Amino acid sequence: MLKPQTRTTQENVFYSRLEEMIDLKHELCKLSTLISWNKFEASYSKNYSLTMGRPAKSIRLMVSLLILKQLYDVSDEDVVKQWTENPYWQYFSGEEYFQWKLPCDSTELVKFRNRIGIEGVEKIFQESIEIHGQAGMEVEIIADTTVQEKNITYPTDTKLHLKIIGRALRISKKEEIQVRQSYTRTVRKLRWATRYLRNPRRAREGRRAIRKIKTIAGRLLRELRRKMPTEKLEKYSKEIEIMERVLKQKRNDKDKVYSIHEPDVSCIAKGKDHKKYEFGSKVSILRTKDKGVIVGALSFKGNPYDGNTLEEALNQNERLRGMKAERVLVDEGYRGRSKIEETEVIRVHRPKPDKYSKRKWKNWFKRRSAVEATISHLKNDYGLDRNYLKGSIGDSINCMLAAAAMNFRLMILDILTLCRLFIIRFFFNLSFE
Repeated sequence: MLKPQTRTTQENVFYSRLEEMIDLKHELCKLSTLISWNKFEASYSKNYSLTMGRPAKSIRLMVSLLILKQLYDVSDEDVVKQWTENPYWQYFSGEEYFQWKLPCDSTELVKFRNRIGIEGVEKIFQESIEIHGQAGMEVEIIADTTVQEKNITYPTDTKLHLKIIGRALRISKKEEIQVRQSYTRTVRKLRWATRYLRNPRRAREGRRAIRKIKTIAGRLLRELRRKMPTEKLEKYSKEIEIMERVLKQKRNDKDKVYSIHEPDVSCIAKGKDHKKYEFGSKVSILRTKDKGVIVGALSFKGNPYDGNTLEEALNQNERLRGMKAERVLVDEGYRGRSKIEETEVIRVHRPKPDKYSKRKWKNWFKRRSAVEATISHLKNDYGLDRNYLKGSIGDSINCMLAAAAMNFRLMILDILTLCRLFIIRFFFNLSFE
C-alpha cells in the first residue's frame, strides 16, 4: 500500500537534524537538489495499491538506494548497512533526521526492481540524462558493444552434469521420492578420478569417470520422470527440460545451455587475448561525442551481430531524449549499413580521398575511441563487469542502472569543477584588490 511515511513532532525531539550534522555543499547534497524526485513518485505510484497491504517504503528512498548501490558499486546488503552509517546517504534519500535503523531489508530492493521493471529503471536512466541539460542533447553520438558477464562459474560439461545430479537429489528429497540409489559415494570417487585427465598414464580412467557421471545424471532424471506424480512434475517441468537439454547437447551445437540457473547466458568471443570467451549478454552503449553522457544502454539476448543491435539502440536513444541523432560513429564491427532512418552511420576507418575529409575523419576516429574508456569505467566502477541480477530482465536493469550511475557521477564532477572555479576566481579577485 502506498502511504507517505511521517513522524510526529514528539518522535522528532529524539532525533538529530541532518542539516546540522553535514556540509550542505557536499556532492550528494547538490545532486539531490538536481534530481526531479516527483517524477518517480508520479510514475511508480501506479504499481502500488492505495487501500491494500502494509504501508510501503517511500519511493524516493527506494530509488535513492538503487542509485547509491550502483554509484558506489556495492551489494544490496552493503548499501542498506552503510545507509545507517552515512548521514549524506540519508540526506540524499530525503530524510530530515538521522536514522539508526535499517531503511529496509535488502530483499526489498529485489522486490522493488521487479515491481518497477525495465520501464521503471529506464525512468531513472532518463533522469540521469536530463539533468545534464544541453550537454546530453548532442546530435553526434558514439556506439560500441561489450559483454556483461553473468555471475556463473566457467562452464564445463562435467560441472553441469554434477549440478544436475545434485539438483535431482534435492528435488527427490523435497518431494519425498525414493530413488533407487543416491550415488553419493560413487560420485565422490568419480570426481576425484577426473583429476587423472592430466596424467598420461591414467587419462583413460579420467575419461571413463566423466562418461559415468553423465550416465548417472541421466539415470536420476529418468527416475524422477517415472516416479514423480503429474501435478508435481508440472512444477519442475521447466527445470527438468533445461537439465535434459544439457545432457543432450554436443560440443558444436548452437544455443547451448552454459548454466542451469541462468539458461539465457551466451558464449561471446570479443577477440581478447587475455579472455577468449565471456559468458553473459551483449550490451550496446551509446554516448555523446564531446561531453561523454551515456544516452543508450541496451542488453540483448544471445550474440547478435553488432550492426544488428544499432537500430534498437537508436530507438531507445530517441525514446529517452525525445530526438534523433544525426550521426553515430562506429567501428568496423558495424559494417553493412550506412544509414538507419535519418541517422547517418559513420565507420571511421574509411576516409575519403580529399585532404579535408582525411583530416575530418581522423578527428572522428580519435573521438570514436572515447567510448572504450566509458565502457572501462562502467565495468570497473559501476558494476557492469559482473551481473548478479536474475534472468534477462536483470541484464537490462543492471546495464541501465550502471549507465545512470555514471551519468550522475559526471554531474557530480561538473559540480565540483564549478565550485573549484568559483573559489579560484574569488581568491584571484581578492589578491588584486
